[in-house]
Amino acid sequence: MKVRLLGIPVEDGAGRMGCEMGPSAYRTAGIIEAIAELDHQVEDLGNVARGPLPAVTPPFPHLRRLPEIAAWIATVTEAAYRAGDGALPVFLGGDHSLSAGTVPGIARRAAEEGRPLFVLWLDAHTDFHTLDSTRSGNLHGTPVAYFTGRTGFHGCYPPLAHPVPPGNVAMVGIRSVDPDERRALSGSGVTVHDMRALDEYGVGTLVGRFVERVASVNGLLHVSLDVDFLEPAIAPGVGTTVPGGATFREAHLIMEMLHDSGLVSSIDLVELNPFLDERGRTATLMVDLLASLMGRTVMDRPTRSFAA
Repeated sequence: MKVRLLGIPVEDGAGRMGCEMGPSAYRTAGIIEAIAELDHQVEDLGNVARGPLPAVTPPFPHLRRLPEIAAWIATVTEAAYRAGDGALPVFLGGDHSLSAGTVPGIARRAAEEGRPLFVLWLDAHTDFHTLDSTRSGNLHGTPVAYFTGRTGFHGCYPPLAHPVPPGNVAMVGIRSVDPDERRALSGSGVTVHDMRALDEYGVGTLVGRFVERVASVNGLLHVSLDVDFLEPAIAPGVGTTVPGGATFREAHLIMEMLHDSGLVSSIDLVELNPFLDERGRTATLMVDLLASLMGRTVMDRPTRSFAA
């Protein structure tokens, strides 16, 4: 497989600084070597640079860095579209606002191929806010609402050419939802599996059902993996920790199942904040999870010593 890495050092959507260092942390943690060891061809495209700021006036005063996010979305949409030409792009974030660009870019390529795009959202949060519903004003909480075509972004975010149908989105690991998001999700068509559902049915069953749906219509699958999907004890390097996340084994099982499906066409690795990490352990775990998605099995894993 040909794999392209594209760094997206955006931190304008988050409440804490530091996510812009994420792409460098992944490279330092050996992401290129991990993919190459599995006999894939790796091309590192470097980091994308944000385009010029549009003349956008925030409709609400508490919205943070709206012109910057709008510029990032436009830039990343085009870059993601190009990166997906004949390769599996891995988007290295950066906060989760980047998915407001990566998903539309990949959706454009899926439309050209005549295949439906599905999104597996692995996150503690649903990120289903519109500009008028977010209370924090942090725009990393808006990408799913935007790329599924919810109203409220006109004149602020770039026009959306290829929205993803809400019924093609499955969220797994959810455990922090604002009341406005909860109301909007009700009846939206988005599949939401919170941590209780994972406890009751198991990640294998829930992810397996979604993968079967994608396969049944010859769809493409974009995966968006947020660090805060994981239990904070094993992944501390994120500014939005929520207790009770996915375990090491649950996360690897999902990645192994996705590899077996052969359906994944692109993936985001988002919200890594190296400033909050502990000796690179979160970056290393995320790289290991990507390696599972790329075909590493439990029998391939070396024993590591973490002695000083």
